[in-house]
Amino acid sequence: MAVLAPLSLFLLGGTIGHIAPRLPTLIMTRARGFNLHFEAHPLPVRLSPYLTQRVLHLRTFYWLSLSLAVMVMAFGAASLRWGSGPFGFGLWVSSSWLILSRLQGFLAGRPAPWTMAMALELQSVMDAGRSGHRCCPRPCQVWEVQCIRCSECNAVLSRMARPDLGRRRSDGRFIGLLRILISDGYPLAAPLPEELPPQEQA
Repeated sequence: MAVLAPLSLFLLGGTIGHIAPRLPTLIMTRARGFNLHFEAHPLPVRLSPYLTQRVLHLRTFYWLSLSLAVMVMAFGAASLRWGSGPFGFGLWVSSSWLILSRLQGFLAGRPAPWTMAMALELQSVMDAGRSGHRCCPRPCQVWEVQCIRCSECNAVLSRMARPDLGRRRSDGRFIGLLRILISDGYPLAAPLPEELPPQEQA
């Protein structure tokens, strides 16, 4: 029984340290007012300037979590020094793990779930739909789970998987928050694979 109290404090600190740096991503985009311009989950999202702006906002929140994790780590260090050791150690371990994973992904070349290149790709597809190179007379570009597709002619416009966009999920707020805590915003499906030439398909 004497072990349960320190273990509970450690788990509490670890949970807070894991969630606190991600609060902007978890909460700020989920409000109803932030999703008036998007189709309800799980429908594909129509390409628009609002969607590009959402990707850029989520990119900012993703890197902002580093600053918040440093603050949580500082609170954990203070708790280790002057407060509850198990609670502070939980804060310190979970926040330092987030910082290391972010930096490791950056140094290893693994892109964030939301990037400037992704926003530029969305803008490029929208520009193509307004030019002479559009896929059909009345293109309707939507971002599906594995690609961007024209819902009018079914043409694949970009093989870019869709990350979490902060919409209120149809499976409930708790499940939605749990999914993004597990996936960290990354797409849950791989990009649509390239079609093989006929001779390779055979």
